[in-house]
Amino acid sequence: MTKRPWIGTSWKMNKTVAEADAFCETVARSPFARDDRAQLFVIPPFTVLYRVAQALDETDLIVGAQNAHWKDAGAWTGEVSPVQVKDCGGRLVEIGHSERREHFGETDETVALKTEAAVRHGLVALVCIGDTREEYDAGRTAEALRRQTEALISRVDWSRPAKVVVAYEPVWSIGEGGTPAEPGFADEQHARIKELTREKLGFALPVLYGGSVNPGNCVELAAQDHIDGLFIGRSAWNAEGYLSIVSDVVSSLS
Repeated sequence: MTKRPWIGTSWKMNKTVAEADAFCETVARSPFARDDRAQLFVIPPFTVLYRVAQALDETDLIVGAQNAHWKDAGAWTGEVSPVQVKDCGGRLVEIGHSERREHFGETDETVALKTEAAVRHGLVALVCIGDTREEYDAGRTAEALRRQTEALISRVDWSRPAKVVVAYEPVWSIGEGGTPAEPGFADEQHARIKELTREKLGFALPVLYGGSVNPGNCVELAAQDHIDGLFIGRSAWNAEGYLSIVSDVVSSLS
């Protein structure tokens, strides 16, 4: 069976309204706006979430938010709830990115709470996990991924339909100056994560690779047996760059 990869990008704290409009206009008129060979997604900042969701409403792209609280409402100044994400047209929530864990105190427990909340509201929970440089150097990658994977699935009511996608993002591969994981190494970690979820749930969750994905490595990464797609950073912040990667990956897997 031909693989149907997820291919998407988070804009992080980037893009003005005008820049978001330009990105959406380019993507919406591309042949990939409606193409069942891949599931495309884009995760803008909250400032343009509603606008991007509206602009891409007639495409097959999934639009998501970069975070959501575990409560539906309340005295949580500065936070956004899954109810509000959904109200803005978001269909996905990115949870547990390493930058959130490092700089904003997110833990395995809060990631579990947020994953449960997103799923409860019918949103796709795109949950990021990854090993730090220290864990990688110490040979503790498998241990780190097991701990984070077990946490993220721990609170979800799996007796009901649940949409959870895991993104393996080695912390040492993220951001400017990051080192992409070797495709074989990445595939091995994806196999571990999928086997663990299969053991715990009876089925394997899809796992995407993120971390310095670029035009030079996207095809080889996407071709790995256990990699179900790509979560791209700066190489996809430009619409043309994003579509070029989509084109290369889709063509290579067709």
